[in-house]
Amino acid sequence: MNVIERMAAPTPVFFKKIRNAGLILAAVSATLLTTPVALPLVVVKIAGYLAVASSVASAVSQTATESPDYYAAQSGY
Repeated sequence: MNVIERMAAPTPVFFKKIRNAGLILAAVSATLLTTPVALPLVVVKIAGYLAVASSVASAVSQTATESPDYYAAQSGY
């Protein structure tokens, strides 16, 4: 299964929740990073780390698939 097929395959419910939470956290961190007021450096640093972590979580959870046929073929059943 290549990356294109994995992205098009159905995503399990648990990973859909992780993906959606990651997208929400990415939006929150983007809002904090682009505010026109001066925020404390700690808040800006945390927002930057949150943006990276939430983007990675969303991307990885999107590639999770539920394909019992694939796993059955790999295990020899």
